[in-house]
Amino acid sequence: MVSWQGHILPVIVTVAVWFLATGLIAWLDNRQRATFPRSLLLSGAAGLAGLVAILVAMQYAQVWAVYLAFLGALLVWSWQEIAFLTGAATGPRREEISPGITGWQRFTEASATVIHHEIALVLSALMLITLTWFAPNQIGAMTFVLLYALRLSAKLNIFAGVPNSATDILPAHLAYLKSYYGPRRLRPALIVSVAAICAFAIWTGSRAMEAPAGSAEAVGASLLFALAALGAIEHLFLALPFRDGALWGWALPNRITLEEES
Repeated sequence: MVSWQGHILPVIVTVAVWFLATGLIAWLDNRQRATFPRSLLLSGAAGLAGLVAILVAMQYAQVWAVYLAFLGALLVWSWQEIAFLTGAATGPRREEISPGITGWQRFTEASATVIHHEIALVLSALMLITLTWFAPNQIGAMTFVLLYALRLSAKLNIFAGVPNSATDILPAHLAYLKSYYGPRRLRPALIVSVAAICAFAIWTGSRAMEAPAGSAEAVGASLLFALAALGAIEHLFLALPFRDGALWGWALPNRITLEEES
C-alpha cells in the first residue's frame, strides 16, 4: 500500500530539490565570471558539508539518516556540477571541434573537453562506495552513482546525436561544447537508454512498495525511484521539442530575454 511517509513524501522531496537545485546551479553558472571564485568557494563548502552528512548518516538505518545521506549526495554532486559549468573542472581542450574529423578522433577531442570533470566524478563515486560499503545506510553512494550514470548516459547520447539537444542553461563560456554534439536524429541508443532507466525506476519502485510502509527501506527506494524517473524524463526531453529554458528560464532571465530579442 502506498504511504505518505514512505512513498509520496520522498517523491515530492526529490522533485522539489531537483527543480530548485538545478535552477540555482544554472543561476550561479550564468552570472558574470567575476562571481565564479565565490561560487566555487561556497559550493566547495557545501560539497564538504554534504560529504560529512553522508559520513554521519551512513551509520544509521533510519528515515532521517536516509534523507540526510540523500541530500548530502546532492550537495556533493552540485559542487561537481558548479565546478564543471563555471569552467573550473572541464578538460584540457577548450575550443570547438576540429573541422572534418570523425570516428575515434572526434571522440578523443570530445573527451578532452570534459575529462577532468569525468575523473572527478569517478573518483568521488569510488570514494563514496568505499566509505559506505559496509555501512547500514548506503543511500549517499547509491544516489551519487545513479546521478553519474544518468549524466554519463545523457552525455553519450548527445555526443552520438539526439533529435533535441537544446541546452539553454549551458553557460556562454562553454558554448564550444555544442560543436561536439552529434546530428539531430533519433538513434536506437536513446531508446535503449530510456528503457533501461525506466526498468531501473520500476525495480526501485517495486522495492519501495515491498518494504514496510514508512520504513527507511521504503524511503530510500522511493528517493531512488523518483530520481530515476526524473532521469527518464530528462532523456525523453532529448527526443522531444522541449527547451530546458522553459523550466529554468526564471534562473536565466537576462540571458533568455537577450536570446529572444536577437
